[in-house]
Amino acid sequence: MSTQSKIEWTEMTWNPMTGCSKVSPGCKHCYAETMAHRLQAMGTPGYENGFAVTLLPERLNQPLKRKKPTVYFVNSMSDLFHEKASFAFLDQVFEVIAQTPQHTYQILTKRAGRMAKYFSKRTPPKNAWLGVSVEDREYGLPRIDYLRGIEASVRFLSVEPLLEDIGLMNLDGIHWVIVGGESGPKARPMKTAWVESIQDQCNRADTAFFFKQWGGWGADGKKRPKKDNGRLLKGRTWDAMPQACV
Repeated sequence: MSTQSKIEWTEMTWNPMTGCSKVSPGCKHCYAETMAHRLQAMGTPGYENGFAVTLLPERLNQPLKRKKPTVYFVNSMSDLFHEKASFAFLDQVFEVIAQTPQHTYQILTKRAGRMAKYFSKRTPPKNAWLGVSVEDREYGLPRIDYLRGIEASVRFLSVEPLLEDIGLMNLDGIHWVIVGGESGPKARPMKTAWVESIQDQCNRADTAFFFKQWGGWGADGKKRPKKDNGRLLKGRTWDAMPQACV
């Protein structure tokens, strides 16, 4: 079902499919995998298969029932561009998006090449924001070029979990960058200098910068619960959204 989200940069989640498989280091401690197995144990509909990829066409019409303009994060429990989601199924997802222009849909993927292939012969609806995960240099940075080639109204990067200094990024055509550290008991540390480098690059490129969280490691380099580390960077929160949202 569509549910209220605790994610700082969205309002609700919509999961017309669940489950995924790992493709890069950012997937190592996947929160969705842990949550899916928990929901399976609870007998929650849609998670009978645990974290195996499962298409749920019965959920496709959920946004059609909501008239209030809403920001949806699509597939918080999966990757919409997973290889097991056919282009015919994706067509159904994007038809719903096109039919509900009052809503904004944020779609994030690690399968940037497949997203680019899908949109090579299609145009994204204007209310669909497309993003890629950028956790490191080897796997993350190449995804940005795939994203840049798609004519989306908003292109964004989720630099979470930030696992290393990713160096210089080409932010041409990128409207929004979200940065966050990893959370959970096995969280890998994120260093302040890595975050500040990205923020500086966003400032120079006039790209909106959103700092989501420190995660399991604080700015002081000490490990503690996520809630105790907070979201402050340079003494304040950074909640900029892309221009299309304001």
